[in-house]
Amino acid sequence: MLVNRAQFDNSAETRDRIRERTPAVRSIEHTIEYLDLVGSCHSFVATLGRLVPQLRGQEFTEDERENVRRQIGRIRAAADWLEGAVDHGEFTLDEQLVQLLKGE
Repeated sequence: MLVNRAQFDNSAETRDRIRERTPAVRSIEHTIEYLDLVGSCHSFVATLGRLVPQLRGQEFTEDERENVRRQIGRIRAAADWLEGAVDHGEFTLDEQLVQLLKGE
């Protein structure tokens, strides 16, 4: 376990040195992260666009509806967190949000 941790720390230090010496690396990482983020949002919306119309005519139990409502609450919290991160640079998770995202 200690060897694994040492290798991880060494990799992180190497990555940091590369970023310092080659500013273009951070720009590339930013582009990759941005595309991942936008792609995740697009995938979520596209999936709902495909699934929700298929629900027509289906009846859900109260437990199923409540479970979906809880998941929607988690989605809203995550979307608010993302919006705060993008608009104001608020990237930290508070304890309440961590519990909500974990489904607690």
